[in-house]
Amino acid sequence: MLIDTHTHLYSSKFDEDRDEVIQDCISKGVEKLLLPNIDSTSTDSMLVLAEKHPNVCFPMMGIHPCSINNDTIEKELAHAKEYLFSDRKFIAVGEIGIDLHWDKTTLEAQVSAFKTQIEWAKELNLPIAIHARDSFDEIFEVLDEVNDDKLRGVLHCFTGNVDQAKHIINYGGFKLGIGGVVTFKNGGLDKVLKEIELEHLMLETDAPYLAPTPFRGKRNSSQYIPLIGEKLADIYGCSLPEIATITTKNAVELFGL
Repeated sequence: MLIDTHTHLYSSKFDEDRDEVIQDCISKGVEKLLLPNIDSTSTDSMLVLAEKHPNVCFPMMGIHPCSINNDTIEKELAHAKEYLFSDRKFIAVGEIGIDLHWDKTTLEAQVSAFKTQIEWAKELNLPIAIHARDSFDEIFEVLDEVNDDKLRGVLHCFTGNVDQAKHIINYGGFKLGIGGVVTFKNGGLDKVLKEIELEHLMLETDAPYLAPTPFRGKRNSSQYIPLIGEKLADIYGCSLPEIATITTKNAVELFGL
C-alpha cells in the first residue's frame, strides 16, 4: 500500500473527475490520501470529500501561511481553532508554516500563526504538516525554540540541502515529505537523499501542484505517487514494494492511521 501524505484533492482542479481519480489511485495501490487544509475558504470542500470517502481521505486542519496577514490572522486562526477543538477528527494540524516567496512583509504575522498552531498541535497530541518556502532559517528559528518531546510532524515538499534535512531529522519527531521534485532532471534532490536514510521519508504529491516527470507542468494527481516511489527505489537501490513498506509505515505511525 502507498499513501499520498499531502494532496489537495478537494481543489476545484478536480471538480470534473475527482471520483475517477480516487478509483485510479486505489487501483494503483495508493489507498490513503491525506488532505491538508488551506484556509476558511477550503474547509467545506475538504470535509465534504473526507466524509464521502472516509476510509480513503483523511483531513487535516490548519491555515496555510499564504492566507495569513495582519488583516486575516484573527479570523483564520479562530476558524481553525473552532474546528480543531470540536468533535471532528483531524489527523494533523496543517498545512502551517512560513512562506516568504510571495510576501515578506507578512513574516511577523506568519510566525505568530505558526507558533499558535504548533501549541494547538501539542495540546491535541497531533502532528503538524509544515509548509516552508524560501523560509528554512525562519522555520528553524521557530522549531529550535518550541521543539520538545510533544512536537512531531512532517516538513512537506522538502527541497532543501543535506544540512537542512539533518536539521529537521535531528528534532527527533519529524519526517521529510518527498514529492515530484525528486524526479526533476537537474533538480538535485536525488543527490541530497543519497545522504539521508529512507526511514526518514514519506511520499506526497502536493496535487494539483508539482507534478513529477513526465507530467511536469501539468495537473498533479495522487495517481502519480508510484512514479515518486519508483524514483526513490532507484536512488536507494531497492524495489518499489520496499519503498512502499517503509514510507507507508512512517505515515501510519506519524498520523495514527
